[in-house]
Amino acid sequence: MTNNISTFTPDWISLPGDTILDLLEEYGWKQTELAKRTGYTTKHISLLINGKAPITEDTAIKLERVLGSSAQFWLTREAQYREGLMRIAERADLKVEADWLKAIPLKDMLNFGWIRAFMDKGEQVAECLRFFGVASVDVWKQEYAEPLAAFRASEKYEKHTGAVAAWLRQGERTAATIKTEAYDKLAFKDTLVKLRTLTREADSDIFIPQLVEECAKCGVAVVIEPAPKGCPVSGATLWIGQDKALLMLSLRHKTNDHFWFSFFHEAGHLLRHGKRLRFIEMEGALGNDHENEANEFARDWLIPPQASKVLSGMPKTEAAIRELADKLEIAPGIIVGRLQNEGLLQWGSVLNKSLKVSYEWRHFE
Repeated sequence: MTNNISTFTPDWISLPGDTILDLLEEYGWKQTELAKRTGYTTKHISLLINGKAPITEDTAIKLERVLGSSAQFWLTREAQYREGLMRIAERADLKVEADWLKAIPLKDMLNFGWIRAFMDKGEQVAECLRFFGVASVDVWKQEYAEPLAAFRASEKYEKHTGAVAAWLRQGERTAATIKTEAYDKLAFKDTLVKLRTLTREADSDIFIPQLVEECAKCGVAVVIEPAPKGCPVSGATLWIGQDKALLMLSLRHKTNDHFWFSFFHEAGHLLRHGKRLRFIEMEGALGNDHENEANEFARDWLIPPQASKVLSGMPKTEAAIRELADKLEIAPGIIVGRLQNEGLLQWGSVLNKSLKVSYEWRHFE
């Protein structure tokens, strides 16, 4: 997490002419002497010193010969000055867009370390545009706000398009740092068999690196990022290239039954649905065929249909659940969650404490 120290960006820039004046003072020359030695008029030298005339390639070479610094030095000084002018002007323009910052979860983005804090509102807008990888607020609306408006959550859940957009964008940014092989559907399916056993590992510091590594071999970048306020999501899948998929999970539910069901649910989307589709699991979202298929995939992958037949008639005791979990090579908490979801066990059961695992996300703090 960031310490939120505001970055200071000065609203002044140094003229290349300041360097020229320093050298003239060092040599004991007047501007007229520089004009004579360079072949320029005294008026042009004055314009150069005051930033009114640019340092061209020809001027840079003449300054190199007369004042001793390289032509590249002078061209760089000129470029830095012009860029500085542009940024000051841009900062003033972006201040007009400062209200946009209210549409995104700025505080959480800072706390999570996704962006830097700036004292100047215009620069803060620029920083957030850099985060989203867009040139303007209008482009952001087209790229994120309008497409995400189609994903609707129940009114009882607070959902802000900007918060969902920020979470997804951070997933894209993190996925870009994960080196993956080309996506292999069959290999990914085979890998899911091995990953079922990871559900039995209680330490997230151990199983998450393994999860990320194994999926990367199949072309799937697994990213786990906390959801900012106003982003009631548990997971998402999207394609960030023809051969690379993003499977993203939030820290909204920390118990192992929720976490692993969400993972296999998203895996179901990748295996069963097209690359052109984007899936975002919103709390309270209305079901559809794709979501139902992904739910069935996760349900049957964690507890195969044949084993599911014993759930209703089995004793709802810790010993019985542990015995079945050992046979299936999955965490007992997953069976507890399945029983609760099917109404075979109360949500407030004491088995929650004894069999479900609440992960500690130390590597995200």
